[in-house]
Amino acid sequence: MRPAIFWASDYNFKKVLIKMTHSTSTSVACANIAFIKYWGNRDNALRLPVNGSISMNLDGLFARTTVAFNSSKSDSLLINDYAVTGKGLDRVSSILDLVRGMANIQEKAEVKSENNFPAGAGIASSAAAFGALALAASAAAGLNLSEAELSRLARRGSGSAARSIPAGFVEWQMGKDEEDSYAFSIAQADHWALMDCIAVVSSAHKKTGSTEGHAIASTSPLQNARVEDTLRRLEICRRAILDKDFESFANIIELDSDMMHAVMMTSNPPLMYWQNATVGIFHAVREWRGRGLPVAYTVDAGANVHVICPSDYAKEVEEKLRELPGVINVLVAGAGGGARVIG
Repeated sequence: MRPAIFWASDYNFKKVLIKMTHSTSTSVACANIAFIKYWGNRDNALRLPVNGSISMNLDGLFARTTVAFNSSKSDSLLINDYAVTGKGLDRVSSILDLVRGMANIQEKAEVKSENNFPAGAGIASSAAAFGALALAASAAAGLNLSEAELSRLARRGSGSAARSIPAGFVEWQMGKDEEDSYAFSIAQADHWALMDCIAVVSSAHKKTGSTEGHAIASTSPLQNARVEDTLRRLEICRRAILDKDFESFANIIELDSDMMHAVMMTSNPPLMYWQNATVGIFHAVREWRGRGLPVAYTVDAGANVHVICPSDYAKEVEEKLRELPGVINVLVAGAGGGARVIG
């Protein structure tokens, strides 16, 4: 195989020169939790969102993906050691096709990916997976992509994957077109010591995935109002993060989460991701905050609840969550770094 040289980024996105002597690369990317949510596309093929979003990468919750270009007759995909075909493979191949086009190569690829957290349960498994895929595939092909280019590439596989490329606290701008719809860091991981205590009430793969949900978002009579108010919510959330203002942060992320799920519930067909335990956690979190404990909830497309708090309170919050009915596990993660090549 021909040698290739590309620039990759470490967790702080300091540029590091990597020399490849083969066309195989392994990358990792963190899951992320959206504080201001992405829900609905103005272009489903390009995954161009109807509104911008803000998130935090989750340290220690990641996908590890290896891409090997070779002389195979077709692409292949293993996820957690299970062979994937059909739509799952097609979705990965579409990213590989983009990479092949940019690198002017024809080789097919073997892709192996694994998550260290439940997939398809509202913990951004696709964000981590496609973030890692974008970096691993481009590196294996010898491409020299910037952070913004990697974010755009990851977006084509999963919109929220655009946010798993940069480090720390991340904003994904909706942009005017394909070129300027990408994510960037608004603060590094060490800016604010927040922790995400994820109350797992279900590890089952959700019946309706986010891709299908985005496609029907516009059928909700509430979607236009949610989208029109997004710039205000983005500004409040961005400012709260930069100022480390937990009270403002808590109020806006809970509002945004509730608004997105209201759209889901009023779409056609309606989507109800919440379970009894999900709602029970909402009530508990607001009761705890009323008593002075700095906590807030947010929920992506699933039943599991992300309970955000300053790191000094994480142990207490974890213990309280484990005592609630229906909580089968609690995963704890702080702010994480960006996607990186590991081999």
